[in-house]
Amino acid sequence: MTCRHGWRRRLRAERGSALVEFCWVGLILFIPITWIVISVFDVQRGAFALNAAARAAARAYALAPDDATGAARAQAVVNQTLADQGSGGMSGTAVITCEPFPRACHTGTSLITVHIDSGVSIPFLPRVLSEGQRSFDLSATHTVPIGQFVTIPDAVEEKSP
Repeated sequence: MTCRHGWRRRLRAERGSALVEFCWVGLILFIPITWIVISVFDVQRGAFALNAAARAAARAYALAPDDATGAARAQAVVNQTLADQGSGGMSGTAVITCEPFPRACHTGTSLITVHIDSGVSIPFLPRVLSEGQRSFDLSATHTVPIGQFVTIPDAVEEKSP
């Protein structure tokens, strides 16, 4: 007789424990998953902001009248775009290269390339897990052609009679 009623006593003693176990497991899993989702969204927002900054800086540089003005405009656009995208604490420096005329970007058929390196700090990252680096490194590059029919100042022009 004890075997027949023994399992009923165990069921009565464990009644309601599934709810408690579900709550604990839910909390133990919910907190890390929420942190991972927030971190991924912050990194993705930073990547979008950096890509937008590189694109805008390349266009600002290409539309400038000369290289010095273009460099100043490109950096100002990078700072403004990163601030507009809501990526607080992000900063980047525009590194501008030109091909095939490295000293005169606004001549001929130059290709202007803007490269920006930055990083996004990961929220609520414990120091134990960070190993000295509490940010995720990001970079973006955008290339813009100047124009096909722009004259090169050093070129010899033929004059027609």
